[in-house]
Amino acid sequence: MLVGMGKQTNIRLDEAVKAAAEERAKRRGLSLQGYVADLIEQDVNESRAAFMAGAATFLAAYADRFEAEVGEDRYPGLAAESARTAPRDAA
Repeated sequence: MLVGMGKQTNIRLDEAVKAAAEERAKRRGLSLQGYVADLIEQDVNESRAAFMAGAATFLAAYADRFEAEVGEDRYPGLAAESARTAPRDAA
């Protein structure tokens, strides 16, 4: 979904690809620009979701090792006593 003014990007398509893209855009009730923007946004969001899922899996797999190696600093920058007495779900 396009919100506000975005940056303009020019792309070159051969005639057959452009015609097919225009037809698909039309079936979705979109302009060619809107169709291409939606495709790019979908790809970026899928990549971001895949990365985040991988990062979560990695963190879950190594959380115990990391905590054993460097300890847990839930409240960086706080005095040790403040961090010790702060509620654990506040971070």
